[in-house]
Amino acid sequence: MKIYTGRGDEGQTDLRDMSRVSKASPRIEAYGTVDEVNALVGRTRPTGYDDVDEKLREVQNHLHVVQADFANPEPDDGDPEVGEEHVELLEEWMDGYDDELDPLESFILPGGGESGANLHHARTVCRRAERRAVALAAEEDVNDVAVTYLNRLSDALFVLARVVNERDGEHEESPTY
Repeated sequence: MKIYTGRGDEGQTDLRDMSRVSKASPRIEAYGTVDEVNALVGRTRPTGYDDVDEKLREVQNHLHVVQADFANPEPDDGDPEVGEEHVELLEEWMDGYDDELDPLESFILPGGGESGANLHHARTVCRRAERRAVALAAEEDVNDVAVTYLNRLSDALFVLARVVNERDGEHEESPTY
């Protein structure tokens, strides 16, 4: 498989259905930003905690499905698609870590150890991916569950950052006003 084709040299790219769009289109912005989240999640692994690393690997696979979902303007049966089960899995994970974390009483500053700070970074880019997906959904049909998934994923990345920082003995700091 050749990596370069030259087909994108004039600012156009192919969608999954082989239609051509501008590389600056909202659809490309949405799934390109999801790709950025995926790279940041990959940069975070390994955290040193097998349970967290397994979840992050699964998240990376989910994000590939989100990208495929957004890259497909007219999905058919059998095409990759994010479902409610993906959202529910994230919620299960977050609920499972409740006992490990102190309840939040204020905002916290993103940071901590290397893995925790990387997860906070991934969370902020995930929020941007969600904003790009909302913008796309305002113009074109998209799988609404994929947008919900990004919303829930940013919450899950926040929880995972807190978990890793807690396990690493990193103190959470609140902002001063």
